[in-house]
Amino acid sequence: MTNANRSTKTVKLALYALLTALLIVLGYVNIPQPAGLSITFNMIPVAIAAIALGVPGGAVIGGVFGLISFLQCFGLVGYSGMGAALVGISPVLTFIQRFVSRVLVGVLTALVYRALRKKLNVYLCCLITGFCAAFFNPLFFMSSLVLLFGNTEYIQQMMAGRSVIVFIIASVGLNAVVEMIVAALVTGAVGAALKRARLI
Repeated sequence: MTNANRSTKTVKLALYALLTALLIVLGYVNIPQPAGLSITFNMIPVAIAAIALGVPGGAVIGGVFGLISFLQCFGLVGYSGMGAALVGISPVLTFIQRFVSRVLVGVLTALVYRALRKKLNVYLCCLITGFCAAFFNPLFFMSSLVLLFGNTEYIQQMMAGRSVIVFIIASVGLNAVVEMIVAALVTGAVGAALKRARLI
């Protein structure tokens, strides 16, 4: 292995460690909203991983986010009231809903970046990538919630007779808007900094 290869591998491992640590910290930082949901900025490290580490990085850091989200159902690395209720219904389905959806977000976000990186300047490309990460997260999270738990009494009470689309929009409206704006701006700035540092 050449020195350049060792250096590249070391940088990648450092990024994985840094983004994982950031996700753990962000696990405790959220703004509670009605219906047991919260505004969170965990998609920013996933978007950065997708940009800097490609599809494997997006999948791994997305998976770390999903694992942290699952642990929050048990009061570890923060707490999720909705997650605790879902674990009471089915721990296996809760794990699928929280983990698989976040891995998919990481993979798709990396594919968005790959498709845009040669067509747009780095800031705009990273800004759109961050926006997409924050868009995909509630889309997959809520879709899998309805798909896996939609027939349960817990979710039926939350839906209160509304259609699935109205329920999803009402549940994540403010959350999604704030998360998309913040993720887009921060990811754009971080992506531009990574480009200047020749890390992407």
